[in-house]
Amino acid sequence: MVSRTASPVRTLWRGMSSQRWELIGAGLLGAGASASAVALLGASAWLISRAAEMPPVLTLTVAAVTVRFLALSRAVLRYAERLVGHDAAFRGLAGLRVVVYSHLERLAPTGLAAFGRGDLLARLVADVDAALDLPLRVVLPWIQSVLVAAVTVAFLGWLLPGAGVVVGVLSILALAAVPWVVSRTAQAAEERMAPSRAALTTAVVRSLDATPEITAFGAVDAVTARVRGIDDELTRLNARESFALGLGGGLGVLVQGLAVTAALIVAVPAVTSGAIEPVWLAVVALLPLALFDVLATLPSSALAYQRLRGSALRIRQVEDAPSPVAAPAAPRSAPESFDGLVLSGVGAEWVAGSAAIAEVDLAIAPGERVAVVGPSGSGKSTLAAVIMGFLPYTGSTQLSGVELREADGDALRRHIGLLTQHAHIFDTSIADNVRIGEPAADDAAVASALEAAQLTQWVSRLPDGAGTAVGSFGVSVSGGERQRIALARLLLARRALVILDEPTEHLDGPTAEAVTATMSAALRGSSLLLITHRLIGLEQVDRIVELQAGRVAGQGTHAELMALDGWYAQQWRLEAERRDMAALLPGLPVGSGVPGPVG
Repeated sequence: MVSRTASPVRTLWRGMSSQRWELIGAGLLGAGASASAVALLGASAWLISRAAEMPPVLTLTVAAVTVRFLALSRAVLRYAERLVGHDAAFRGLAGLRVVVYSHLERLAPTGLAAFGRGDLLARLVADVDAALDLPLRVVLPWIQSVLVAAVTVAFLGWLLPGAGVVVGVLSILALAAVPWVVSRTAQAAEERMAPSRAALTTAVVRSLDATPEITAFGAVDAVTARVRGIDDELTRLNARESFALGLGGGLGVLVQGLAVTAALIVAVPAVTSGAIEPVWLAVVALLPLALFDVLATLPSSALAYQRLRGSALRIRQVEDAPSPVAAPAAPRSAPESFDGLVLSGVGAEWVAGSAAIAEVDLAIAPGERVAVVGPSGSGKSTLAAVIMGFLPYTGSTQLSGVELREADGDALRRHIGLLTQHAHIFDTSIADNVRIGEPAADDAAVASALEAAQLTQWVSRLPDGAGTAVGSFGVSVSGGERQRIALARLLLARRALVILDEPTEHLDGPTAEAVTATMSAALRGSSLLLITHRLIGLEQVDRIVELQAGRVAGQGTHAELMALDGWYAQQWRLEAERRDMAALLPGLPVGSGVPGPVG
């Protein structure tokens, strides 16, 4: 269990801990590559200086072989470091993405209301992908820089203690002070970077979703200006980041120049006094030059760390978001057979202190068909959320004798299926959309579900049959076909109790009646809870429950509720009149009209 007091970046690192040893190995390989680069310049400086003295050729053989070895080892070790490091980083990223998705799944669907669609997209994609910088641009560069600096300073200290001290002090400045200055300069901008990216994604997603409405109301310029304003803010933040990076680069070059100059100031008197041989002067001058080239990556690492803090904090917010329904300490599994659903005195609320339903009593026997009706806001969808285990409740709700709050969520939803007015259709084939109900189902089972949903003839006319792609959100198919695809998915899942929550709400009258008839026939073997505004056709259900202001106002058969002449009877007669009028209108004669006065 990760402590909530740990920094967000540390929590992110722990989320990728499965690849920790592989990343440490990559850091050591990178340190070896960087050390080879520094040693290559030092060995080359010694070789050139010694060759200038024109000694016998054989005395240069070892140095020449060393230079070749260091040149090859630098390339090989760098390749190995990139290979191992990126493999570990991507594996750790995959594990982190699963962890974040698991937290989102824990919140779904009711707990996700606190996050917008675009915001969730940014957190799951951009913020998680930003974690790739943690091992590659923060951890590995620091491991390499510290190890190479330590080895180089130790060698210079052995060769010339004064040079070692000077380069060591300036290395500490390059390792600590310069990144700190860069980090402080860009901190405010980097903290706002991830939220600004999320705001831009949210604005774009919302604009695309509402394009027809925005166009119809002439709000294109206003929406475009808002998106452009957020993008301009993001551009300003990037400019601030670039300034900080440029500042870090300039300070790095300054410290590098000081290191080379200071090393020469210490080394020249040592050479003239005979403390060291002249051939080592070039080595003392060029080793700091090569070392600070390695340390030059640290300002960008400091920026990457600040950027990570913003993304890590947003990921932490998802992890810390309270689950709407607390998981039971010892979850119970529901019996294999469905023995009925019983609600006794059930209450629930979406907002604390505002009950959506209260004191609801309801029982559904195996094979029974129950319709729940009532005006908008009466608590119908809240009731469905309680039964699906999406919302905490008071009172008692038992499925086959097992209290829902004590049941395992996955086991619960293996008994109960839900089809809503916004059934999601994925951007894939019809068959794959149906197979979501039972991923292991074969083609014959998918075809059977499509036939039960009365889609066989329509699918047979498509160019690729069930393999036809339907586009994002099922954009290439009609509303009735989308609901039938979702119904086929539900049929393939074979749930004992099926909840239909306004499944035909956005369909026209004839299409809604056809889809309702299809559902009624296809779900004949299941217990059914139908939540609907459409009252015509409820004559066939076993029982009708009327909700008013979150409470059961009455229940009975269609005939019994009509005899009471209450809300249900009044609404049913109004709906019947509208249906009859709609049927009469096409047959009415169309008048030719009388011409008006001219002029």
